[in-house]
Amino acid sequence: MQYEAKYITDDIKLSCYEDKFFKSDILFEHHMLIWFISGETKIVLADATYIFREGDIFLIPRNQLATIINYPKDGKPHQTVVMHLSTARLRDFYANQNGVAKILEPPKIYHFNNHPLLESCLSSLVPYFEMNELPEHIASLKITEAISILRAIDKSIDNILTNFEEPGKIDLTDYMEKNFMFNLPLEKFAYLTGRSLTTFKRDFSKVFHTTPQRWLTQKRLELAHYQFTEKQKRPIDVCYETGFENLSHFSYAFKKHFGYAPTELLNQPAKPAANFKSTPEH
Repeated sequence: MQYEAKYITDDIKLSCYEDKFFKSDILFEHHMLIWFISGETKIVLADATYIFREGDIFLIPRNQLATIINYPKDGKPHQTVVMHLSTARLRDFYANQNGVAKILEPPKIYHFNNHPLLESCLSSLVPYFEMNELPEHIASLKITEAISILRAIDKSIDNILTNFEEPGKIDLTDYMEKNFMFNLPLEKFAYLTGRSLTTFKRDFSKVFHTTPQRWLTQKRLELAHYQFTEKQKRPIDVCYETGFENLSHFSYAFKKHFGYAPTELLNQPAKPAANFKSTPEH
């Protein structure tokens, strides 16, 4: 994979992937404001899938679990300007704002399609990547400008940007049933459910009566079967959207579990996968 990232500050970078695609399951530490210069990205959340292309601008909230698949497109590399809106910078920004109402709401991806003000703000950063330098006071001004534009465009954005809380202890069954398809270390699942790793494993055993690794593998394989039989998706897409790292390992695990290879489902009537309820797509 040919990948290049040019940082002009810790919070602003130009990202470029030139190979066929790049896939990763990610938990975002900071809010990320992204402007597409070229290429295409598929973002798979627990309850929705998004496609972003050249000219799109979107905001991904922090602590959001997602599968990210980046593609070059139309002979151009996958290239984006990425601005991290860190908790520290947001605290400083909102400390000077009066009367900001705060209503906690579920995180979502905010899409600002070809918005001229945001595009002007983010595209103005490109010359600095050629210089490999952006003075800190200018970086702060640019981030402040971006936050101000976001607030002008969408009044509800404060509900996300002013939420500085860390994950608290939540219902383990509900969370894992919604997010099992993300291939993250158990430490991350523990953090997101408000537990230490030891407590997470103990609670998991009590609830599911098996180990996290075994349960996750079975759930991902059942979801894969559903994607084949009900959605008629390609093996490569199913592999990457159900938490597996590569096609060969996925095919081996699938055949071992069900007794037949994924490719067999493409040429014969559907075979039922036991006790699986899908998460609806949007």
